[in-house]
Amino acid sequence: MLNVVDEFTHECLAIRVARRLEAIDVIDALSDLFILRAVPGHIRSDNGPEFIAKSVQAWITGVGAKTAYISPGSPWENGYVESFNARLRDELLNGEIFYTLKEAQIVIESWRRHYNAVRPHASLGYRPPAPEVFVPALTAWPPALARPAASTKLPIVERPTAH
Repeated sequence: MLNVVDEFTHECLAIRVARRLEAIDVIDALSDLFILRAVPGHIRSDNGPEFIAKSVQAWITGVGAKTAYISPGSPWENGYVESFNARLRDELLNGEIFYTLKEAQIVIESWRRHYNAVRPHASLGYRPPAPEVFVPALTAWPPALARPAASTKLPIVERPTAH
């Protein structure tokens, strides 16, 4: 699994699940996020081969971000992701047996959405990092309410009288 967590909001932006992840998978996941969320100033990661690959380093530099690799054997330098990984293991992985890769992808994505939108986070005042918001249709478009309604009066038409 490739877990991407925003250090500022604590939101899990993506979890890529595959039997094997390579440099191109990292580039694919990050490029999707950069299109949706913009390019961050830094990308912090461990020193796994998929992250230190020259193609990943060149791509990150090419899009205008910088790398912030943690020191080997120093997981505390990447505390947000390590904390996230512990929650993922405790709350989901320790209680599941996945029979197919597709099942794992679906169940893990469902948990990621719950983690972001519903699950309270102590570090955020027991609020989720990206709560779901329900906006009633009439409040979503206030300009529509300010527009005057079409006239319901029919025009008065007088018929000429015959003499």
